[in-house]
Amino acid sequence: MRNDASRTVDRGRYPTAVTPWEDPDWRAAALGWAHGELAAHGLRVTGPGHVRLRPWSVLVRLPVAGHGAAWFKANPPGSAFEAGLTVALARWAPGHVLAPLAADAARAWLLLPDGGELFRDVLDRAPADPRAWERPLAQYAALQRTLLPHTPDLERLGVPGAHTARLPDLFDRLVADNPALPPDDRNRLRALRPRLARWCADLAELGIADTLDHADLHDGQLFAPQPGRFTFFDWGDAAISHPFCSFLVPALAARERFGPEALPRLRDAYLEPWTGSGPTPAALRRAMRPAWRLGTLGRVRAWGRLFPAPADEPDAAAPPGAAESAEWLRALLAEPPI
Repeated sequence: MRNDASRTVDRGRYPTAVTPWEDPDWRAAALGWAHGELAAHGLRVTGPGHVRLRPWSVLVRLPVAGHGAAWFKANPPGSAFEAGLTVALARWAPGHVLAPLAADAARAWLLLPDGGELFRDVLDRAPADPRAWERPLAQYAALQRTLLPHTPDLERLGVPGAHTARLPDLFDRLVADNPALPPDDRNRLRALRPRLARWCADLAELGIADTLDHADLHDGQLFAPQPGRFTFFDWGDAAISHPFCSFLVPALAARERFGPEALPRLRDAYLEPWTGSGPTPAALRRAMRPAWRLGTLGRVRAWGRLFPAPADEPDAAAPPGAAESAEWLRALLAEPPI
């Protein structure tokens, strides 16, 4: 391995983010593991790599002779389940997810192959057409249906629970524990609680069981290795919740790119694999409104899955991620655009 100084380190908008990368012993162990696992696959690293540090992950792109690159990823304790989950998903739904080259679940480490072109890059290159989201949304919904029998397995893997019936209690904790919420916002959210309980009851009455919710499925979280086929990755924000909660993030990404008029068609594309499951198409469409609202709780919770600050660091007015979580909590107050 080359000297650390020769590596490019990208900290993005988080120049002071605390990650285990700062520990030279951890860094040596992590890169040694990645190099060793690549060697076991007959792959050779040809350079120092590019490091991307964020409060929620350490990501290292390692150039590999003849294979482009491989990616090492380390998760914080709050999303440590991702390594084991990624292995399991590759077994349960081959071809739909990025299958890892290696995983160390105990240390929350993953080694991933290059997945090809990001869907975001495909969208950037092609003429603006919101229909481009239809196939990935339908494929993702079909993946969720495939995973329905595996909910107990997901729980054993440590995927956090955000079950529909328990969301009101989760909401109470998230509102009470967030120090970044002004008193007025906290009071408005607490007043919303009866309606939120009704949304949960409406979803439960639909009769579609909880399953895996990616919770952050924007256009940079899936690859498009071939036309009309997609592979999903980056499951560190995932939870076990109502599947329809997953629609929020891709819908927001599509609305930003194409405008709100794209949403009804994309909603129907996502729902198509769920038709024939019992509820009528009209009932499925109605359910997307409470699911949109409740999907924000997945984003609120995800901002708590950051690397912890050092034990000797003074307490801040609000912990990392609190402001972002508060912003997502406030989004519950807005009417869905579908």
